[in-house]
Amino acid sequence: MAEPTVVEEAGHECVLCPPLRFRFNAMAGLPGESGVIAADRGFLLIPDVAPLAEGHVLLVTRDHHQCAGDFGPEMWRRALRWRDSLARLYREAYGTGELLLFEHGPATPQGGGACIDHAHWHLMPGTPGVRAVVEREGRPGTPADHAALRACFRTGRSYLLVEENGLATVHPGDGVRSQFLRWAVTAPGERTAWRWQETFGLPPSRRRFLRTLAAMRAAAAALPDGGQPPESHQ
Repeated sequence: MAEPTVVEEAGHECVLCPPLRFRFNAMAGLPGESGVIAADRGFLLIPDVAPLAEGHVLLVTRDHHQCAGDFGPEMWRRALRWRDSLARLYREAYGTGELLLFEHGPATPQGGGACIDHAHWHLMPGTPGVRAVVEREGRPGTPADHAALRACFRTGRSYLLVEENGLATVHPGDGVRSQFLRWAVTAPGERTAWRWQETFGLPPSRRRFLRTLAAMRAAAAALPDGGQPPESHQ
């Protein structure tokens, strides 16, 4: 299989917008539209196509937004409700409501090292210590809220949004390496295989995807509201 790329050149359509949204799933022989865990009118919850661990999912906007700093107030509130619902799903599926939320918000299209110029939050169960890695890189954080992300977006500054241990912080993102989350989470001894293209479509990666999909769907089925945020509909 040829190494896939998500770099979008001028004039090319976004890979997280139709009709290309599930192109990489098809390339890896994984469920695409049928692999959506949950959805509402604003967001889709889907397994990452090259999961770092079981439970690694993406919260993706249905419509094209550059990053969460581009959200309006209602979109931001809806995203936070999804975050809270993910914590409940993780508790049911993996026995912990602790989660990592990560976003690399670009300052300009394809800027700031963000691989995909379309708003998407990475979420994983547990707390793998990403904030500590960001700070060791000399990027101290401040408390993160919608206003902080909007300020970065409006002034053309890239940012890293990190939530761990119930605390959300925003860090300078300009000049950060592409796929920073994957680099930060991967063990030092495995640095040669931290890029998603290096694991995409391989048997271990496909198994993590399918196990994530099965576990999250089983968790949603076990919850009275199906794991959906308030005012959300499948």
